[in-house]
Amino acid sequence: MYRIPEEKKIRVIVDTDAACEADDPFAIAHALMSPKLIVKGITAVHFAEEGSAEKSLQEIRTILEAMDKEDVPAYPGQEGPVGICGEVSPAVDFIIEEALREDEKPLFILCQGAITNVAAALRRCPAIRDRMTVIWIGTHGAGNRKAPFREFNAGNDIEAANEVLQSGIRLWLVPSDVYTMVSVGISELELKVAPYGAIGKHLFDNLVSYNLSERAGWTQGESWSLGDSPAIALAINPGCGKFIETPAPLVADDTSSVQKDDNPAIRIYMSVDSRYILEDFFAKLKLNFGK
Repeated sequence: MYRIPEEKKIRVIVDTDAACEADDPFAIAHALMSPKLIVKGITAVHFAEEGSAEKSLQEIRTILEAMDKEDVPAYPGQEGPVGICGEVSPAVDFIIEEALREDEKPLFILCQGAITNVAAALRRCPAIRDRMTVIWIGTHGAGNRKAPFREFNAGNDIEAANEVLQSGIRLWLVPSDVYTMVSVGISELELKVAPYGAIGKHLFDNLVSYNLSERAGWTQGESWSLGDSPAIALAINPGCGKFIETPAPLVADDTSSVQKDDNPAIRIYMSVDSRYILEDFFAKLKLNFGK
């Protein structure tokens, strides 16, 4: 496997609702195979099911075992939205600890679900705000934008979303009209993912199983959007997309975006290079698990 200059490496925490559906595991695996990313830990995120944070944690552990990466720590996150979950989870404590650590390598939190764990960490320790960058897959983006559908990640904790959007933290946002464009055919995944080790088999079988389930009514049947993967790719290469700097939106109850000109400016990606993202993942999978 190739090497990269040590000074270009960054610390990352992957924050993920890994058991929600099939794209989070691909992003987790991508992070774990990328030499630039020093994965300090993976934190589990709740979603719209009872016990979902624990389900996410178990899926994270399954991925780590399949990749022989069980030395990477996994942490249970908040069990529900920030406004109703009073206890502080190990994931929140870990985010705070890592953010406060004196380290010359910058810290990025790569958020692939509800942004509850980050919001809870900011509530508990506001001093971490200026010590990390958050990349979040979520919302419908900048300005006044009526929701074409209920955006899942923001919608699972609107209070947390708005707290983080208004916090002044360094935030790179990947909205719905961008992350949904990372499209791939299931036939391509069968050729380029399934043959490569226990992790390739798990990623492919997990996706096919979900695709055949009653929960997959929103899918097209023969393709998938690996919408969480931009969180990883942008940490590796911030230039693999085009962005604007603009005031953060507010998230309405139906997940529409509402313009608020006095909100802090954030980076909002308007596009990403989906083929770079996918081919980088396919190449790393073959390099790491090809025979």
